[in-house]
Order: sequence, then C-alpha cells, then structure tokens
Amino acid sequence: MGDNVLIDHPADGVTRLTLNRPDDMNTLTYELVDDMHAALDAVDGDHSCRAVILTGSGRAFCAGLDLKGYGVVPGTEEFGRPQRGMAVQQHIAEVVHHLRAVRQPVIAAINGAAAGGGLAWALASDIRYCADTAKFGTAFIRLGISGCDMGVSWILPRLIGASRAWELILTGRVFDAEEADRLGIVSRSVPADELMDRCLGVAAEICGNSPFGTWMTKEVLWSNLEIPSLTAGIDIENRNQIMTSLTEDSTEAMQSFLAKRPVAWKNR
Repeated sequence: MGDNVLIDHPADGVTRLTLNRPDDMNTLTYELVDDMHAALDAVDGDHSCRAVILTGSGRAFCAGLDLKGYGVVPGTEEFGRPQRGMAVQQHIAEVVHHLRAVRQPVIAAINGAAAGGGLAWALASDIRYCADTAKFGTAFIRLGISGCDMGVSWILPRLIGASRAWELILTGRVFDAEEADRLGIVSRSVPADELMDRCLGVAAEICGNSPFGTWMTKEVLWSNLEIPSLTAGIDIENRNQIMTSLTEDSTEAMQSFLAKRPVAWKNR
C-alpha cells in the first residue's frame, strides 16, 4: 500500500484513514483509490479495530476526481475508450461497496470540501460529522455527465428524501455545512477544531458495544434500506437477535448489567 491513504490508531480500537493528497484537495487518482481499497482490506482483517474514522488531510475531505488525470487501471491499456472508462468507473465506485462491506462502522470526519466522488464516499460511510467550514456538492452534472454516480442517486434520497436529493443532484450546486446539517446529510456540523474529538467520542461509544453485535447491526441497517417490506425487515432482525443472543458476549453483557460492572467483550 502506498502513502495516498495514511493509517493510524488515535485511540484503542479505532483506526483512522486519512486521504493524503493535500496539495490536490485529496482528489481521486488510481493510486489513491487503490490505496483506499488496500486500507479497507487491512481494516476488515484487523479484529482489534472496532470503529473507523475517514477524513482528509489539508483543507479538503475529497474534492472528487482529479481532472488532471485519473490514470489507467492496469491490464486495460489496450482496451477501447469505453472499456477503459468502465474499468475506472468500477474501480472508484467499488469503494462504496467496500465501505459498506467492512465489519466496523465508518465515521466520516468531513474536514473540508466533499464533492463528487468525495461526497459519495462520505454518504457511503455509516455516520457523518462535518466541520462548520465544509462545503458539499454532487458536482457530476457540472462536468457534462450524469448526476447519478457512485451510489449517490441511491443513498442521498434515502437520507434526505427524493425531492431534496434530486434538487441537489440536478443542479450540482455547492452547499455549506449548515445546510448539510439541516438536511440531515450529517449528524452535526461542529467547529473545525472540534471535529476529530467529536468523531473520536462517537467511535469510543461504538467500541463500548459488542463487536459481533455491532457488525450484525451494521449489516441489518444497510440491508433494511434495500429490503422490500416491513415484514422482511423484521424477519432479518429476528434472526440476528437470536443469533447474537446465543453468544458468550451476550451472556456476559446481561450478567454485567445485573452486577453493575463493565462488560469484558471477548468476541465469542
């Protein structure tokens, strides 16, 4: 893995991924996206990691595609233009699936501009907080392409409703942190110098819960955005509740609650 995504551990059980092209507002290139996939693989394989914070270095979270050039996906050099383009498109968009697939909740700490693919990655995170100086925009339509990209047309209407989402997507306009907070795109806008502490506090709360319970909760929350009915949603909840209740951690949690002592999670 290269140095386009930095990995550190600012607290026990917490992994921070920092997009690291600050001179280019952390715009997306093949190398950065490839490093992001590698970082998410590392996170998913680290069973000591309980929560993830995704942020950007410098003044931006991620300003979208690097318009100076993304690069070519290896092995597609001799492909036609649409074939090469599709390989690039899928390489970037698969990060959205990857963010969903990791076991740990991902908290986006949106420290600055989040546009295009940067906004898509923020929306694909499980929880979002932003600095009060952050700016947002779908941006895609302003580049002469479809405004529907990287899952934004699926996720954003589910967060804020179709009418509001479609207005943002069809205009591609820039909106500020206050509006993102008001619309419900972020849980809260906070002063820039408090953003990381806020996200670390939320991560600490998540780390206080059962590792398996948290993993199963994340899976059901995302699945129930796609599921066709209340009945189907309750059915999957029922199965998860029985499965998690049979773990040693569940027994320990109930005993700890009655004894008024901290839970010693073992992920068993």
